[in-house]
Amino acid sequence: MNDNERNGLQEIIDKAIEEMAREAGDSFELDHMNLAEFSRRTGLSRSKARTLKAKGFKVTPHGRCGMKAEVTVISGFEGVVNALLMEGVTNSEVIFDRIEPLGYKGGKTTVKNYVSEHADLVPAKRKLAKAEPQGSRGKRFETEPGEAYQMDWGFVKVEDWAGGEFKIACFAMICHRCGTCYVEFFPNARQENLFIGMVHAFMVMGVPEWVLTDNMKSVTTGRDIEGKPAWQADYAAFMACVGFKTKLCKPRHPFTKGKVERLIQFVKGNFLAGRKFFNATDLNVQALEWCARQSGRYRRAVDCVPADEHSRKCLPAATEVVRTEELAMYLCPRRRISFDGFVSYEGRRFGVPYWYPGKICRACREGEHLHIYADDLSRELAVHPVTWSRKDSFCEDQYADVQPVELPTAPVTTVIAQLEPPRAKPGFEKFDFEGRL
Repeated sequence: MNDNERNGLQEIIDKAIEEMAREAGDSFELDHMNLAEFSRRTGLSRSKARTLKAKGFKVTPHGRCGMKAEVTVISGFEGVVNALLMEGVTNSEVIFDRIEPLGYKGGKTTVKNYVSEHADLVPAKRKLAKAEPQGSRGKRFETEPGEAYQMDWGFVKVEDWAGGEFKIACFAMICHRCGTCYVEFFPNARQENLFIGMVHAFMVMGVPEWVLTDNMKSVTTGRDIEGKPAWQADYAAFMACVGFKTKLCKPRHPFTKGKVERLIQFVKGNFLAGRKFFNATDLNVQALEWCARQSGRYRRAVDCVPADEHSRKCLPAATEVVRTEELAMYLCPRRRISFDGFVSYEGRRFGVPYWYPGKICRACREGEHLHIYADDLSRELAVHPVTWSRKDSFCEDQYADVQPVELPTAPVTTVIAQLEPPRAKPGFEKFDFEGRL
């Protein structure tokens, strides 16, 4: 029992004795107090009341109170936890998820207590200006199952093993009804990656009636004189191909799509906190597992388990993705072949066979491999393993090994003779006195 608990119990005991003494008047005697009434007022058991009576109704600390064991359930994991704390990761749930696969058998409360006791390891945060209170509030709106999703981009800095730094883009989509989420990472936020991320999300969550997003350049080119959005041509074709409509938020009103904004903050503060990965494929595999784990937990805000609610109501109400040839074009962006037989994809160059006559091809990354197809997707040209190396990746038959050869135009009449190669003299020749060598 700690000091706070001991002091609180003593206050309850003193208050109960004081009330009973005031009610009994001058006839009250502490040694002959009604223990049954005392137990009723304090909530203590009869045996505990008798023990307190023997001690004069004073709460005394245990003989080993305040002492801690030298080896606890978190012993052996201090290095990992301290490293996360020094990186600014103070979320006990994130730390628990990191050390549980390493063999940690304790609970989250132990991790939370360890974090609070070692708060000095956490670097100081920059003080931010105090936010002013909102002048007005808006009522949250609700949608029917499968009616609307929200999507947005987030950006993260990555430190590579060589000490360099670069940015990657995080595509996020969330069901407005139940909160089921989908997250995927790309090297950049180009429109082709937006289409790939949306198609992958639709394959998991279904196609809704509306998609709510902000005024990004890959979606809209502006608004007309009536205030209606002018869709970007490729995005308009993509909407017609998949079969959904888009609603744009009012400029500079990010809380209009607050669910996906909060999802991106949650990804940065929970999933990416202390995260290490090898390449984009590895990071996306971890992101899918994280999304499945988060969607499988009970959410008090929506009073349900998002994954169960989505599979039971939202997914049947949404439209299934139809895998057409036109849709496959969006998953395989076009690439121009350079003069030396390479195509550029995600900042790296991959070889194309010389026998392909076209100047345009299509590339698609699936897992650990990049597949290069003809422009009409009629055949596969090459397959390359995807790594973070900046070296060019060559393919078989990238260059034709055929050199021009001159053949004789008249009969060959000149003849020459070639001698047999001379025999090498052995090292023991000077000792051959009889001439046998």
